[in-house]
Amino acid sequence: MSRHVCGDRPRITARRRYFTAALLAGALGGGAACAPSSGGTTGSDSGPGSAPSATAVVDSGFDLDKLIAAARQEGGITVYDSTGDITKTVDAFTAKYGIKATGVKSKVGDTLEKMTRENQAGNVTIDATFYEDGPSLVGQLLAQKVVFTWIPGTLAQRIPAANQNPLQVLSKGNMWIYNPKLFPDGCPVKNIWDLADPAWKGKVALQDPLGKPNIVEYFNQLKSVGDTRLREAYRAKYGKDLPAGDSAGETWIKGLAKNSPIITSSDDDASAAVASPNQTKQRVALVSNAKFRDVADKNYSMRVCTGMQPWAGYQYPKYAAIATKSKHPNAAKLLVHFMLTQEGVNTQLGTGGVPGNPDLKPGAFMPDGLTDWNKQLLVFDPAKLGRDFTDLQSMQDLWRLNNG
Repeated sequence: MSRHVCGDRPRITARRRYFTAALLAGALGGGAACAPSSGGTTGSDSGPGSAPSATAVVDSGFDLDKLIAAARQEGGITVYDSTGDITKTVDAFTAKYGIKATGVKSKVGDTLEKMTRENQAGNVTIDATFYEDGPSLVGQLLAQKVVFTWIPGTLAQRIPAANQNPLQVLSKGNMWIYNPKLFPDGCPVKNIWDLADPAWKGKVALQDPLGKPNIVEYFNQLKSVGDTRLREAYRAKYGKDLPAGDSAGETWIKGLAKNSPIITSSDDDASAAVASPNQTKQRVALVSNAKFRDVADKNYSMRVCTGMQPWAGYQYPKYAAIATKSKHPNAAKLLVHFMLTQEGVNTQLGTGGVPGNPDLKPGAFMPDGLTDWNKQLLVFDPAKLGRDFTDLQSMQDLWRLNNG
């Protein structure tokens, strides 16, 4: 049985919101897909790809000066994001271009539901979103033409094709952490399979996977792309091979779920369970790199599990999408372009991260113990996003049945 440090009610609320959003999007999909759009215009003129589509709109005639002029004619915009850093982004955008931008922090399930409702009603207030759940973006918002992907032509040859639709603007990480004051010799977890071992029963904290979609995606990606390395790590720990017919990802997920993990309603609670100043219990936790700001702000003691095999966590991408019925499509495009520049993406790299535009520098801050984002963290395969969406329910069920 899992342990809940913040009670059951927040967990149920988060889960219900996500399921409600998924069901709603499916129900509204037919109407949303048939709606006309003003969101696919290129620069200040209509052009190829002006109709909403699950296919990315590459603005081959991109002209930044023309886009700025057109955007200033449209007025202010509103963008939803999963992080409070969005306020820094919109403030910098407004200061640079003189276009009022409002940033709203919103969970992905709530954003999905609101954008789908607005599209169906033809009353769009959310012009764009920086969105952290690739499966529902691909499987619902893009597929049902609630949003579309726009890419400035000048960057189409620079951004890897795999990261163009949906358009990845940056990635951050969820990583396994420990308290170096309680473990002065280093992370006590050397292998990902340790987390499913009885020795760590009740000592692993993480946000409820049923309320945090990118953890479920992590599980699906472990199953689809992580099998070989998980098997290698299993052999290293147990000195024998995992049976060939068993899924390494599912076996590990079941083991973690059955190991009485400490389920929290937020990353704040998960990090506190490990790193708070008066913490005496020896635990590890899965938290976002954003929580490393608490080292300075709250005197937390935390470090990434350096050397943990095969990964010390995973990268989770953030994508940009524009509402197909936005009344301010050019201003929304300008905001997307801004996030593909160093000035723009820096507003969200205060605790580290990797820009989607490979020409840009990663965040200067590196969480203690993390030395290489790409080698130490599992990198999601964007080609699996559609499959991750299809497998969402079955993976949630796998977790629920084994964690009950």
